[in-house]
Amino acid sequence: MAVMTASDTALPTALAPPDQGGVLGARYRALTLGIVSVVLLLAFEATAVNTAMPVAARQLHGVGLYAFAFSGYFTSTLFAMVLSGEWCDRRGPVLPLFAGIGIFAGGLVVAGTAANMWLFVSGRAIQGLGGGLVIVALYVVVGRAFPERLRPAVFAAFSAAWVLPSIVGPVVSGAVTQHLGWRWVFLAVPMLVVLPLAVMGPALRRAEREQPAMVGGALNWQRIGLAAMAALGAGLLQYAGERRDLLALLPAAAGAGLLVPAVLRLLPGGTLRAARGLPTLILLRGVAAGAFFAAEAFIPLMMVTQRHLSPTLAGLTLTSGGLSWALGSWLQGRPGAERYREQLIRAGFLLTALAIGGAALVLLPGAPTWTAAVAWAFGGIGMGLSIASISVLMMKLSPPEAAGANSASLQMSDALGNVLLVGLAGVLFAGLGGGAVAAAGAGAGGGARGAFAAIFLVMTAVALLGAALAGRVRPARA
Repeated sequence: MAVMTASDTALPTALAPPDQGGVLGARYRALTLGIVSVVLLLAFEATAVNTAMPVAARQLHGVGLYAFAFSGYFTSTLFAMVLSGEWCDRRGPVLPLFAGIGIFAGGLVVAGTAANMWLFVSGRAIQGLGGGLVIVALYVVVGRAFPERLRPAVFAAFSAAWVLPSIVGPVVSGAVTQHLGWRWVFLAVPMLVVLPLAVMGPALRRAEREQPAMVGGALNWQRIGLAAMAALGAGLLQYAGERRDLLALLPAAAGAGLLVPAVLRLLPGGTLRAARGLPTLILLRGVAAGAFFAAEAFIPLMMVTQRHLSPTLAGLTLTSGGLSWALGSWLQGRPGAERYREQLIRAGFLLTALAIGGAALVLLPGAPTWTAAVAWAFGGIGMGLSIASISVLMMKLSPPEAAGANSASLQMSDALGNVLLVGLAGVLFAGLGGGAVAAAGAGAGGGARGAFAAIFLVMTAVALLGAALAGRVRPARA
C-alpha cells in the first residue's frame, strides 16, 4: 500500500463546520485520532505482511503463489474503491468506512487461520475489499468533517502514520513470526480495530449530522460493473499466468476481454497510449506504483532465500524506503519546486530504477547484504518525488467538476499497476522455477537467482519507461 498524500484524491465540496481550533482541538481531536489510528493499523499491516509473507508461503507450501498474495489484495481493492466512491456519494462515508474496517479484519482472520495457500490468498483478497472501502471513505470523511484550512494537516498526519510502522513494523512482525508464528501477525490486528472505532464513532456521527444530506438515489451500477469486470479480468490473467500451459490461453483471453474494455471506460481517454497531459499522469501513477511494489514484494523473499536472513532482518531491508519516501514528499513540497514538476517526476522514476537495479546486486555473492537497504532508500526518495508530483499536477490540470473522477482514475491506475506488474513478477518467478527452488529452503535458494534477476530487470525497465514518458505530462499547446 502506497503512502497517502493530500492530493491523492479529490475532496468533496460540501461545506465543513466552522473553524474551531486545530486538528487536535476539542472539536476535532477524537475524529483526528480515530482516523489516523485506522491509517496506522493499515500501514502496520502492510509493512508486517512483507516480513511475514516468505515464512507463510513456505509453511503453506505455496511459494509458487507468492505474488498472488499481493496481487489478490490489489485486485479486490480495485473493485472496492469504485464501490466505496459510489456508496459515499449516495449514502455518506460512515457505513462504507465501518463496513470496510470489519471486512478488513475478517480477511486478516481468514489469512491467519488458512490451512493452505489458496485460502491465504482468499484472505488477502478479502482484506483488499475492506482496504479499498476504507481508503476512499477516509478521504470523504476528511472532506466533509474538516474545514479546508485543516485538511492539509490531516493528510500530513496520514503520511506521518506510515513512518512509525516502517520503522517498527518489520521488527515487531519479525519477532512475532520467529517466536509466536506468522499467523499472529494477521490475527493480532483485528483485536486492535476496536479502539479507533470507539474513539471516532461518536465524533463521526456528529460530524455527519452537521453536514448537508447526501444526494441519495441509486448507485451507478454501470460503473461498479465495469470495476467488477476489471477485477475479474485481472484475476483471470493472473490465473492463466500461474497455469503456464495451452489451456491457460482460455482464461488469458477471457481476462483480457474483460479487463481491457473496462479499463478503457474507467480511465480517461488516451491513458493507455500516454496522450499528453492528464492521461499520461494517470498512466504514470500506475507505472510508478507497479514497478516499485512488484520489486518490493520479492525483496524479503530474496533476502531470506539468497542471503538466509531472518524474517526480521529481511523485513528491515524495506524500512529505509518508508522513511525516505516521506523525505521525497517533503522535498517536492518545498518553495520553488512547482516550476520543476516535470523534472521531479523524471528524477523520481530514475531514482526508482536505480533502486530496483541496486537491490538486485544482492544476488551477486560478493555484494554486502545491506546493499538492498541502501538502494531502497533511494527508491523511497524517488517514489516520494514522483507520486506526490503526479498528484499535484493532476489536481492542477483538473477542472473542479472533474476533480473527483480524475482522482478516482488516479487511484484505479495505482491499483491496476500493482495488479498487473505484481502478477507479471509472479509469472516470471514461477515460470523460471523460482517457486519450487525457493520453497526447498536454504541451500537450494541459489537456483532461484535467475528468477529474482528477471523480476528486477523487468521492473527496472518499467521504471525507465516511466522516466521516458515524464516529458508528456505537459499538456499539448492549443
